[in-house]
Amino acid sequence: MLRIGSLQLDGPLVMAPMAGTTNLPFRIIARKCGASLVMTEMVSAKGLVLRHKKTLDFLSSDPDERPLGVQIFGSDPAVMAEAAAMAEESGADLIDINMGCPVRKVLKTGAGGSLMRDPHLVEKIVSRIRRSCALPLTAKVRTGFSPQEDSFADVLRALEAGGADAVTVHARYVLQGFSGLADWTRIAQAKSTVTMPVIGNGDVTGSIMAADMMNSTGCDGVMIGRAAASNPWVFSALDPFNTSSCDISAAERRRAVIYEHCILLKKYMDSRRVGFFMRGVLLRYTKGLTASTAFRNSISSLKTPEELMEAADRYLSSLKGAN
Repeated sequence: MLRIGSLQLDGPLVMAPMAGTTNLPFRIIARKCGASLVMTEMVSAKGLVLRHKKTLDFLSSDPDERPLGVQIFGSDPAVMAEAAAMAEESGADLIDINMGCPVRKVLKTGAGGSLMRDPHLVEKIVSRIRRSCALPLTAKVRTGFSPQEDSFADVLRALEAGGADAVTVHARYVLQGFSGLADWTRIAQAKSTVTMPVIGNGDVTGSIMAADMMNSTGCDGVMIGRAAASNPWVFSALDPFNTSSCDISAAERRRAVIYEHCILLKKYMDSRRVGFFMRGVLLRYTKGLTASTAFRNSISSLKTPEELMEAADRYLSSLKGAN
């Protein structure tokens, strides 16, 4: 099983941090569905240090989601170190550094994917965090900023030299965003470059692909992002080490997850925004199901959690195990 520093995980499959998706309710769902480690949305290190309430709210957690990784982004070593210490104090189990975000406003600050251009700064950030925080420390990287600016191997070595415990490789360049195919050979390259555990990421959507990534690259674990956003139970289905059979249908599992997720949203999220988040959850989870287009259109005008839950209950009950 995957071990990151002092943190022993119960499986090789990790949930990727995703802005706007991996909030507390979703993390609880993902953990219950089999993710061995869940991650917060990317959190601004500067926002934490300045004690911005909306940023501090990202650190809210629940025992049911442990172990929990907090992903921070920034470019100032001192600020990153202070933010990591704050996350540790809040109860995080792991700190992850965002080094792959391709969003322009993040890149303009020198954070996210911009760090792939500066191995020296990467080592400074990691070593500074390492001195201020005792938690396992990881980084999520890309395979370089662009084909013309490929410092991948140098960044990997800088991470290890600074004291990182593991690295996750999203097998695309920063400037690719999510376009094109992930190049898994770069994950294998990472395995041959550093001795710390390497977690592969990119285009894993099924059990065969997850097992193939581990077998073909030698990576120690697999991080799943976009595929899990609409199918959080994908973690138990994908686990190549899980041979247990399930005695309920996929449709029943889907219904149970949807109901629980909506309940968690009502419990943990700002009451003024529960309807917004609940609608998003229903749109994601019902995509591709029988008669889902009509259902998805029908909830577009609904506002309250009660209305949305009633509509979901009617729709899901109508499926009768068809999916």
